[in-house]
Amino acid sequence: MTTRILPAVGDPDVGRSVTTLLSQLPDADPAAPVGDSTSLLDTLARLAAESLEELPDVVLVHERIGPVPALELIREVALRFPAVGVILITSDASAGLLSAAMDSGARGLVATPISYEELASRVQTAAQWSVGVRRHLGSGADVFSGPGGTVVTVSGAKGGVGTTTTAIQLALAARASGHTVALADMDLQAGDVGSFLDVQFRRSIVDLAAVTDISPRVLQDAVFVHETGIVLLLAPADGERGEEVPDRTVRQIVSALRSRYEVVVVDCGTQLGGANAAAIEMADMALLVTTPDVISVRAAKRMVRMWNRLQVRKAEETITVINRYIRNTEIQPALVHKITGTQVAPIAVPAAFKELQGVVDAGRLQDLEAKSTVKQALWALAGQLGLIQAPQGGAPKGGRGSFGLRRKGQGGSENAPGGTNPARAPRNTNG
Repeated sequence: MTTRILPAVGDPDVGRSVTTLLSQLPDADPAAPVGDSTSLLDTLARLAAESLEELPDVVLVHERIGPVPALELIREVALRFPAVGVILITSDASAGLLSAAMDSGARGLVATPISYEELASRVQTAAQWSVGVRRHLGSGADVFSGPGGTVVTVSGAKGGVGTTTTAIQLALAARASGHTVALADMDLQAGDVGSFLDVQFRRSIVDLAAVTDISPRVLQDAVFVHETGIVLLLAPADGERGEEVPDRTVRQIVSALRSRYEVVVVDCGTQLGGANAAAIEMADMALLVTTPDVISVRAAKRMVRMWNRLQVRKAEETITVINRYIRNTEIQPALVHKITGTQVAPIAVPAAFKELQGVVDAGRLQDLEAKSTVKQALWALAGQLGLIQAPQGGAPKGGRGSFGLRRKGQGGSENAPGGTNPARAPRNTNG
């Protein structure tokens, strides 16, 4: 039996050593190494989308992989792709690290400098474990084995641009189409998702901060099932408690949500911290909401540059959503694309606050009328992002929409250079 192996090694010297040794293993089919955590997760997700059998049997993770730390990466791979045996390559072969690696989901540990005998033994053990799990999954067991749901983060260029409204309406659109949907409020200091949806619930994301292993079962105790069917994970009522939530917790939360729900929308607010930066880095699609005015567009440019400096997100992997659009404004979508270097969503959201005022004041954003031009624009955007379940014969569920907006790691679309199509922007409804 051939063992398929995928190394994830950021160090070129270690990468060459691993590749050489793997090529000498009997019945081994090693793939070319991937150089970072993002490439590894994207590769596994693409293979899993084709078939469980397309996944590698063994993944080797080097201790200096980045940007996601090795143990956190192992935890995410183990949660999202449980049929893959993961081995940690490290210079620290202590019992403490071995225990931590096994707790994260690793099937073994190989010390550097790597010996052929040790590598062969660990790969064989992990491969045998992988075969057993796949046989179990193939028998119809109810175990998650796919690439997971689509994660979309919604951030604001500055306060007051409509970030939470956008996140909620995208989640409502996805839910109305038949998807299972989770909405997480990662605006940890000033989150208002609960207020916008008339929810009073004492549990929040802070309740998960001290949990070492956030499994879907643990997560279930912290979420609230809204009357719309959307599952909510709320921000803390006391903003200062947001500092208790580390990025490690957020990575586990996003992974657990992805494993249970087809669409996960994350409201990241307007302030960048370690927690929401982790969510943005993990997302399939990262939206940045701005309004068509000089101050907001400058703030959007500043945010995009900061994401890039911190290696959270590249500009070309970010989709800017223009809210409160007026057709005769001087700042048009093409200009926003030029200034920020991001894709610009082909549907802009019209300036029509009067439609929103009643439901916002009542804290019932779910009651926004179907004829609202704001709702129509945001639900149409959800369709173009692939968040609306297509009818039989349509676009694949959770896939790209009609404009082929680029997700992280994907190429562009000739239909939407920069994602911008000003001709499709809604008319001004405020006269």
